[in-house]
Amino acid sequence: MIEKVLVADDDSLMLRFIIETLRRRGIETAAAKDGAEAIRILETEPVDLILSDVRMPLKSGLDVLAAAKKHHPHSLAILMTAHGSIEAAVEAMRLGAFNYLLKPFSAEALETVLSKAEEHLKLVKENRFLKEEIRERLVAKSPAMQKIASDLEKIARSNASVFITGESGTGKEVVASEIHRLSQRAAAPFIKVNCAAVPETLVESEFFGHEKGAFTGAIAKKTGRFELADQGTLFLDEVTEIPIILQPKLLRAIQEQEFERVGGTRPIKVNIRFLTASNRSVQEAIETKMLREDLYYRLNVIPIHIPPLRSRNEDILPLALHLLEKTCRENHKPPKRLSDRAIQKLLKYSWPGNVRELANIIERTVVLDFDPVIDAEHLYLDAEKKPLSTGTTLHEIEKKHILETFESFHQNRTKTASALGISVRTLRNKLHEYGFAASEEI
Repeated sequence: MIEKVLVADDDSLMLRFIIETLRRRGIETAAAKDGAEAIRILETEPVDLILSDVRMPLKSGLDVLAAAKKHHPHSLAILMTAHGSIEAAVEAMRLGAFNYLLKPFSAEALETVLSKAEEHLKLVKENRFLKEEIRERLVAKSPAMQKIASDLEKIARSNASVFITGESGTGKEVVASEIHRLSQRAAAPFIKVNCAAVPETLVESEFFGHEKGAFTGAIAKKTGRFELADQGTLFLDEVTEIPIILQPKLLRAIQEQEFERVGGTRPIKVNIRFLTASNRSVQEAIETKMLREDLYYRLNVIPIHIPPLRSRNEDILPLALHLLEKTCRENHKPPKRLSDRAIQKLLKYSWPGNVRELANIIERTVVLDFDPVIDAEHLYLDAEKKPLSTGTTLHEIEKKHILETFESFHQNRTKTASALGISVRTLRNKLHEYGFAASEEI
């Protein structure tokens, strides 16, 4: 919405005509009888739009345009000119004017150009708000994360497949959800699959569904994730954990946007955008035959790499403060603040678990400590664990590390496996070996 317009014209009748037209629309105005007065107003008052004659005493409309760009870069300028000086209007457009009006013009012509300017300003404000919202949700202060945040809107507007890489806990799922939220599919489903958490024998059924009686235990028809994601977005997390034998069928389903349920004969057409993620080295996964190269290139139309938290130190404190405020609010706790010593401790830590580890430490501190000021000793970091004694076997080191990580994630197997960089199946087998019941939920 246009709230305030500067009108500059040395023709008093034209000046009055424009101001009256604007006031009928409920728009506040500022009037200038020459270019110098218009520039003085621009130096002291915010305006959304400038309507300026090209030829005026003291300073020209082009001088006013330059001042507007300097003092109010988000405002729009419309230059007014007689037929004899149309070249000046064209030059003004080249220098950044939004539009121009040829004198004399009617109230209807002025209303038309005002409506176009209002629509443009609305889009600009919405885009600026959208970019600020993206940065807020991603808490992007480092150059690397700000670049990702600024690219997300463009990426979201496309329908291209996106392959997100980064260590466990860096925020790959957050980026994927933002792409969906900002896309034209935002009102449609956003379906997530943790490929590492699905038992190998059920992956095909999980993706494509199955018909009743398709295999032993299929007592009813099941709708798969592909069908659920129709018209929306399907996020395949830890895509390298999909069994290699199933990857050709997955590639065909992605390329053709068509599949059949397990035990079915009728092809099902879908319209899906694919987002995928992996915390593994993709090149290594291809070389070790864990990921088909043709599937990777089909999914990797737009690559996004999220750097580890230790390499973007500028994000640590803003993230900690954001998570602290969020965690206090969600746990119905009074606001807390970090002491200088606590801040220094956070900044010096290497964050092997990245943002997820930071979030867990903040949550643990908020839940267990009642002091309004979080000091350094309240922050339990994994680096402070007691080192193992010399002579400890590799098996014992592995067991201790896995169990400590498992406990730090409140025995959540999915998060633990992600933090350790192994599949849930591997973690399940390890925990069973250590005496945990195989029936425990992930």
